[in-house]
Amino acid sequence: MSTEDLRDYSLHDLFRMEVEGQRQVLTDGLLVLERSPSAAAELEACMRAAHSLKGAARIVGLSAAVGVAHSMEDCLVEAQHGRLTLGNDAIDVLLRGVDLLSRIADTPTQEADHWSQEDTPEVDHFRTALAAALDAGDAGEPTAIPAAAAIEATAADAPAAVTGTGKHDAETDAEERVLRVTARSLNRMLGLAGESLVESRWVDPFIRSLGRLKRLQQETAHTLDRLNDAWSAHPSDHVSMAILAEARARIAECQRLFGDQVGQLELFDRRSASVAHRLYDEALASHMRPFADGTRGFKRMVRDLARELGKEARLEIAGEATQVDRDVLGKLEAPLGHLLRNAVDHGIESPVARLAAGKHVEGVIRLEAHHVSGLLEITVSDDGQGIDIERVRAATVARGLADEATAQRFTEAEVLEFLFLPGFTIKDVVTQISGRGVGLDAVQNMVKQLRGGVRLSSRHGQGARFHLHLPLTTSVVRTLVVDIGGEPYAFPLAHIVCTAMLPRDDVQLLEGRQHFQLNGHRVGLVGARQVMDGTESASAPEQLCIIVVGDRTRGHEYGLAVDRFRGVCELVVQPLDPRLGKIKDISAGALLDDGTPLLIVDVDDLIRSVERLASTGHLTRLRYDDDAEAVARKRVLVVDDSLTVRELERKLIESGGYAVEVAVDGVDGWNAVRLGQFDLVVTDIDMPRMDGIELVALIKKDPRLRTLPVMIVSYKDREEDRRRGLDAGADFYLTKGSFHDEALLQAVIDLIGEAAA
Repeated sequence: MSTEDLRDYSLHDLFRMEVEGQRQVLTDGLLVLERSPSAAAELEACMRAAHSLKGAARIVGLSAAVGVAHSMEDCLVEAQHGRLTLGNDAIDVLLRGVDLLSRIADTPTQEADHWSQEDTPEVDHFRTALAAALDAGDAGEPTAIPAAAAIEATAADAPAAVTGTGKHDAETDAEERVLRVTARSLNRMLGLAGESLVESRWVDPFIRSLGRLKRLQQETAHTLDRLNDAWSAHPSDHVSMAILAEARARIAECQRLFGDQVGQLELFDRRSASVAHRLYDEALASHMRPFADGTRGFKRMVRDLARELGKEARLEIAGEATQVDRDVLGKLEAPLGHLLRNAVDHGIESPVARLAAGKHVEGVIRLEAHHVSGLLEITVSDDGQGIDIERVRAATVARGLADEATAQRFTEAEVLEFLFLPGFTIKDVVTQISGRGVGLDAVQNMVKQLRGGVRLSSRHGQGARFHLHLPLTTSVVRTLVVDIGGEPYAFPLAHIVCTAMLPRDDVQLLEGRQHFQLNGHRVGLVGARQVMDGTESASAPEQLCIIVVGDRTRGHEYGLAVDRFRGVCELVVQPLDPRLGKIKDISAGALLDDGTPLLIVDVDDLIRSVERLASTGHLTRLRYDDDAEAVARKRVLVVDDSLTVRELERKLIESGGYAVEVAVDGVDGWNAVRLGQFDLVVTDIDMPRMDGIELVALIKKDPRLRTLPVMIVSYKDREEDRRRGLDAGADFYLTKGSFHDEALLQAVIDLIGEAAA
């Protein structure tokens, strides 16, 4: 959810959303700690989550939640320091504490008075249970998994290896044995293989340039031949003719040697390219998993669901050995589950209806996967009743999506497309299984994220069939390469609506925003330079290079003005170093054929950045030489890992007329402050990955940023905490207890003046 989507939420709503996110962190971490009580990373993550919820609850005034989170935090800190070990009983109570926090957060605002006091029966019961669990022996030795059980678990997790007794079987085992390789190592190997593939392409243009040089030598030799023929016809200078003959002989020798070397270089090029391709193919193969790994549990699900509905059905799976990129496979489980549930619920008839139709009483659903033309094709089909086209057509009219006359003109394929719309359903009754119209919408969205497509066909009385076409891997992407601010960027083709060359005179101005007409509708115009690096060209050219991105049906379509189009290119995706965190508007990197590095744009993130600029009033127009200078608002960056605190600070500062951007932790804040232009940074201290003190120190050590004012806003109000922040270079230290007055906004004004630049 973007920052602007949170603008109208109350503090209680924001706290509820924060608890929802942190609940998963706590639950996952506690389940790990149940098996490994001393796992440092999980202890740290759980402690930070509890600390964040405690601060957020204090702001909202839910003292009961403060008490629960504080007790959890104390317990986790003690475990971090080795003064107690979290046993099973303690984990049980902590998980109940997570449930209690969710219960408090889910209480409607008007009914939340009960939780405004810390000493409620629920909180007292939680503290008593936690103390009892710890006193019962959980502070003793860590609960360990027996070695034998650990070995069995490891064996169960690993794919079964082939076993044999003879020498031949042993050799086969050696070749086919299963080794454990971390995903991180696998990604690195795939990245290096991709770099090798790109580097192998460098020799080809070099060979072509040598070929041109060879042709130039040949032309020079031909010129000398003609000159020699002329002198032979009219001999006048025997010395010159001798020199010319010697030059011709040397050129001929150079051509011979040059030809030999070019031939050797071409041979090397072919061998290098072959090795690089084989290396990349092998690395890519190690990144793949059999389709069966993503279908476990589907057969049981189909069987149980059919019995629940009073039907009989079985699932057949074909192509279980088909290799699929593990990242693609991981995202297929939810959409395939939707399609299988739909097949059972909507497609397969009751036993009586099947017998009446001359079918076997047991319905068959088939799930197939195979490779076709470099793509992964997945088919989900059933032998049920098919889709009632006329019923879908009638539902289209009933929901106001088309009038009767228009609906009758739709082809069968066009009618079936309506089933993928959000909220569209032909069922009259909503059940736990279906009827809400979200299943096929979710399928299509996931397929789009994977840069694929989905197609539906149906035959009355014979069943329906879904065809999913997906890339074999997410490590290679087809893109449009463009220049923005003198740097190359790549836009995935799957996320581009269209491109256009737009005359400058076709740009229209409406309510201060620039637009242009595209196929009869208005599209907002945005300068890509401002979104990507915060700058703008001095003047726009007469012909604008436009990339249209977004979704018109949802009102999120924009035209990005880039400097120039370079062309379509297939790139090997190079994941960015995870220590960089999430880089704004960027998903990955890549190398062009000539070795030039470039960044691949995260189009969804870029659209959110455009909307953020628009909502804060900081989106500027493409300017021409005759434009007047606009008055810019001063920009403030708010850095805090608590959603509740972050949004409260943003609202308070924006009320003073400032343009505010937010960052979710220290690393995100450091990336933002390096890449953007801000007049002030407001930061918390306790944050994951990089705390506020480190962030302040980095800013003040940077020659370009050292004059940037920084304000620390923290719960820590001790004098030593204040001194630590100011010693790091902070210009102001404010405690979060001052949120409910104008102290924060006044401090901003004191540091950088009024909002207008």
